Amino acid sequence: MKVLLQEQYMQVGVQKAELAQLLAGESVENLTRFGGSGGWALALSLHDGDQAVLLDGGTYCRLVLPRAALQALGDGPGFQRTLDLDDGTLLHLHVEVAPGEGGG
Repeated sequence: MKVLLQEQYMQVGVQKAELAQLLAGESVENLTRFGGSGGWALALSLHDGDQAVLLDGGTYCRLVLPRAALQALGDGPGFQRTLDLDDGTLLHLHVEVAPGEGGG
């Protein structure tokens, strides 16, 4: 999984194998270590609802995406949503299947 963060925009690229893991009910995680005990992680998982949900733990976030939207990812330009965050800001989200077969 590749993650791009810039201001209030998050782009997530998942490989086909990672998409298969998600659709099978597993989570996919991306962890970046900054040395010592510091770092940042994003975990993806699916649910049967129709909204994307961001569960923020500061340095560990879980993005829970609608299963139906992810099932259609291979057939289109990607999944795009704008999330209303609890502090009143917006996060623009784009999830796509990354080209190629390799990991992260």
